[in-house]
Amino acid sequence: MRIMDSSRTTTKASSLRWKILRQALLPSRNDDQSQMDAMRISRRTTNGFNLIPSFISDDIGNEGAAGLILSQGSDRRRDRRLCYTLPIDGAPKLFLKQRTDDVADLDDFKICNKYDIDNTGLVCHWPSEDVLAYFCLLHSDLFRCKRVIELGSGYGLAGLVIAASTEASEVVITDGNPQVVEYIQHNIAINPKAFGGTRVDSLTLHWNQEDVSNISGSFDIIVASDCTFFKEYHRGLARMIKLLRRNESSEAIFFSPKRGDSLVKFLEEIKANGLHFSVTEEYDAEVWKQHEKFSNGDDSWPGYEKDHCYPLLVRITL
Repeated sequence: MRIMDSSRTTTKASSLRWKILRQALLPSRNDDQSQMDAMRISRRTTNGFNLIPSFISDDIGNEGAAGLILSQGSDRRRDRRLCYTLPIDGAPKLFLKQRTDDVADLDDFKICNKYDIDNTGLVCHWPSEDVLAYFCLLHSDLFRCKRVIELGSGYGLAGLVIAASTEASEVVITDGNPQVVEYIQHNIAINPKAFGGTRVDSLTLHWNQEDVSNISGSFDIIVASDCTFFKEYHRGLARMIKLLRRNESSEAIFFSPKRGDSLVKFLEEIKANGLHFSVTEEYDAEVWKQHEKFSNGDDSWPGYEKDHCYPLLVRITL
């Protein structure tokens, strides 16, 4: 979230965010001022860049695919199955179970505190993930016969797209939130025919965890989207990239908006770890076209702002 026009208000962004949270948890009264404050906070748009079209396929209900169900703490009334149609000939459709938008749950925050993680992976499917998935789809040769890991994946769209369309030898889809990893496990299970000969696994991976001996030095390509916002995780994330790379030719492909100085600070950590990076602004004609449309005030993304919404391509090497 961000303040859309700081010149119009002196209220801190953090205060407005807490008002929204209070409204979600305690919707006991009609507070016109709170409603107005909430409207000044921009949220993720419904469709994002809309590079990989999707639609709600059906309600999840008592999903029984592959005999896998979510934990007892999960409320299936909040879940929907979305069908993603990959925009290339012969590509399979992908089904992802996701939470519905605008849902807050106190149990989510308890788990965040317990595992020292954030809750963003459960909130929604973020636009940068869509851009990452689209980029990987169009550059499938980069991943052929490679071992790939996605960090901070949320529901796992990009990792699943890589597994379904690039002939990677293995794709490991990870997140630090065990709740999110349950969704990833389920999404792998409900797409059993989509991956051909590619092995696909899920893993709970916190960037600050000390022991990663089971996967260190294992991957040719590391991918992630919008994972540089929280500065307290920068050091752990940079360290994890260095530990996971397989050899000197391994690289990390990140898509991240600037978000103030967050991306700059992360790249400082990358440099401190002896790694090199390049940043590209115009990396795809279609993504740039969408960006210009939103920048000119397209109503499908109200409050669009380049610094917070447009993901830059960051490539990290030894």
